[in-house]
Amino acid sequence: MSRPGAEGLVRRSDWSAWSVTVVGIGIAGFACADALMQLGAQVTVVDAGDGERQQEKARILRTLEVEVLLGYTGGVPQGTDILVVSPGLPPHSPIIVEALAAGIPVWGELELAWRLRDPDTAAAWLCVTGTNGKTTTTLMLESILRTAGYRTCAAGNIGTSLVDVVMHDPMDVIAVEIGAPQLPFVHTMSPVASVCLNIADDHIDHFGSFDAYVAAKARVYERTQEAAVYNVADERTLRMVEEADVVEGCRAIGFTLGVPDISMVGVVEDILVDRAFVEERAERAQELGSIRDVHPLAPHNVANALAAAALARAFGVPPTAVRDGLRAFTPAAHRIADVGSVEGVRFVDDSKATNAHAAQTSLQSYDPIVWIAGGMAKGQEFDDLVTASVDRLRGVVLLGVDRGIIAEALGRHAPDVPVIEVASPDTGAMAEVVSAAMTMARPGDTVLLAPGCASWDMFENYTERGRLFAEAVAAQPGFQAPDSTGGAE
Repeated sequence: MSRPGAEGLVRRSDWSAWSVTVVGIGIAGFACADALMQLGAQVTVVDAGDGERQQEKARILRTLEVEVLLGYTGGVPQGTDILVVSPGLPPHSPIIVEALAAGIPVWGELELAWRLRDPDTAAAWLCVTGTNGKTTTTLMLESILRTAGYRTCAAGNIGTSLVDVVMHDPMDVIAVEIGAPQLPFVHTMSPVASVCLNIADDHIDHFGSFDAYVAAKARVYERTQEAAVYNVADERTLRMVEEADVVEGCRAIGFTLGVPDISMVGVVEDILVDRAFVEERAERAQELGSIRDVHPLAPHNVANALAAAALARAFGVPPTAVRDGLRAFTPAAHRIADVGSVEGVRFVDDSKATNAHAAQTSLQSYDPIVWIAGGMAKGQEFDDLVTASVDRLRGVVLLGVDRGIIAEALGRHAPDVPVIEVASPDTGAMAEVVSAAMTMARPGDTVLLAPGCASWDMFENYTERGRLFAEAVAAQPGFQAPDSTGGAE
């Protein structure tokens, strides 16, 4: 059983009497173990893996007198007072179920990071989740905050451990990207503002059902202090806000690609405007910039920019900093990135579109398209995507272990669209994929890599998939590099 007082543990508590087991030795787990060791806790790290990556981190932790058990498939280690779990572990994992049944507190990295903030210098948190667009929105927000003069960084699901940041880096405000797997075991986090950008099928295999996935996403709004930001075009995000247990006085703020109502940010004649964080909100709007300040310029990216602007404005950022921050923003790789052209055919890398909703959003930005798709489907269906995109499709090239699922959806809803399947399972297949796309594309078309699937069946990650795509395009005779503007027109 857990000892009384675990709910009150914070950075300045006496951790020496507490035994903490950290499950997972990835970026988050390693940072959690290191921080807890520094605070004096008795730390054990367990991980089911035993590869080179795990062994390397285990060697470091063992030199710090942290017990590390690799290849571990057992239950909760004896004597554990608190279980800290990495986001890769599903909520129904036996070790989590056992801990909860025994009354042992289960925390995720976000929960531990919130507790370990220095009470004298704790940074504000602005939290971003959603099925798609999280990283772009978080990086836009970071750029806006930095332009406004704040000490800031992007952390969390984006690859930089929040625990590391709160332990070592003095910040005024943190742009926190949050994936759904990070949210089930958050109990005290209280951001200044939060947003769920959108909801679509994803991580069903992790949570067991779509409803469980949605419920996890909704937790981002709990205890929000100033602004719970929702997507006007996605009613589920509004319902999340309406049902959330927020701090008294917290406002619901919408973002929309249309003309905004009161308490919204939106677009009026290509101008980004704020009708939420201004005086006399019902009578006037505050200009925040132009859609041309958003790059790459595509409708879903404008929506991302508006969400970032709403979070920043909730923190008190002035309108000019929103505009200048969007102008200064550098897009992350493999997100609707212009790769170049061959014989008048444009090639776009959206390898980060790892689910059907992201791929459909990407497909809506171009016309006509030769679509490159496939990989690990993660239990998704593609009928809605194909139905919504059929009129834009010149042809489709499929690869990956679950390409047949997409082929079946195309057969049902787009029987006249030509499809080429590339059966090769190795990374060299990308050259064959690009060549196949060129046989279908015409000058003025866009060849779009928006797989709608995870990459792990053939590639190390979506980054390698996008890189190999770009290399295969660059190897085509007549290749021309993109101009400096990039993105979607």
